[in-house]
Amino acid sequence: MYKQRRFPFKNVLIWTKRELIFFIIMATVFTILYELLAVKWLQVPFTPVALVGTAVAFMIGFQNNAAYDRIWEARKIWGGIVNTSRSLIITVKDSFYMHRVESNKDESEVIKIITNRHIAWLTALRYAMRTKKPWEASYESMHKKEKFTYQVPEHESPLEDEIKPYLSKVEYEKVMAAANKPNAIISLQSKHLRTLTDEKKIWDFSLLNLQQMLQELTSLQGKSERIKNFPYPKQYASIGYHFVHIFMWLIPMAIIPAFSRIGLEIADVNPFVGTYFVWLNIPFTVVVIWVFNTMLRIGLAGENPFEGSPNDVPISNIARGITRDILQIIDEDPKDIPEPFTNTNYIDM
Repeated sequence: MYKQRRFPFKNVLIWTKRELIFFIIMATVFTILYELLAVKWLQVPFTPVALVGTAVAFMIGFQNNAAYDRIWEARKIWGGIVNTSRSLIITVKDSFYMHRVESNKDESEVIKIITNRHIAWLTALRYAMRTKKPWEASYESMHKKEKFTYQVPEHESPLEDEIKPYLSKVEYEKVMAAANKPNAIISLQSKHLRTLTDEKKIWDFSLLNLQQMLQELTSLQGKSERIKNFPYPKQYASIGYHFVHIFMWLIPMAIIPAFSRIGLEIADVNPFVGTYFVWLNIPFTVVVIWVFNTMLRIGLAGENPFEGSPNDVPISNIARGITRDILQIIDEDPKDIPEPFTNTNYIDM
């Protein structure tokens, strides 16, 4: 997701460059037809167009609010994952019978296994959220228009390579065979904690707390999957798209005659400016159309907060941040703690 403090406006222009060029050509063609070729019937009253613009503004506002709600809910879910993950590892680390010599001898190794398994869960979950859905594929062409570069870590390397270092061979094979890999890892984590309790290495009361945290993680995973697997209703997105394009073709036919009439009034005072004043409609027309179109695209880009576009929730860096935090909690060697993902063009993935 773009960092708000350093959001470069030029990226917006690059993002919408093709549309901007088309709008300039369209406004110019309409002006040539009206002014040079004297196609004076190519006009509509401004009042109906203004009413259409008002309806379009309400529709786009509704769509953008709904898209923002999805993004904000997704961000709160992953914020919950951050807090619960830290609490889980801290509780695991402090839940062993520290005074029992027979338990201490392998305590650090067991804690590391549990921590690594949780990192595997984070990895599997973020890869699951980045999996392309059929309704997300329709926006691929839109994202390909972006000339500024950004990196999505889940697109750079396969899940198998990322998850394998954190699981044993048996667990790896079991997880990779499961349809829902994060769920399989949570199940392994729960089973391991139950075994440690049976071996009297974890207090029974601590197991209850740990199970509650696993339940919370499972709940957060389900909420994240709900956003991923349930698309924004297409009827709203389609209506907004068509309304914007209807408005886009109507607005030049309303603005050009208005500028022509103003030019006739100015001609009484300044003939030169009045003669060519109608051509000033082009930048005004382009700005109006560009604003509406850009707001529409912002809403479309925000409907799916996990697909991997520049406007999405930065689950890759959130997961990497959790990984670094919990490895530091268990006093892992700093050289074995992975570095944060590199952000390209101020885009935090």
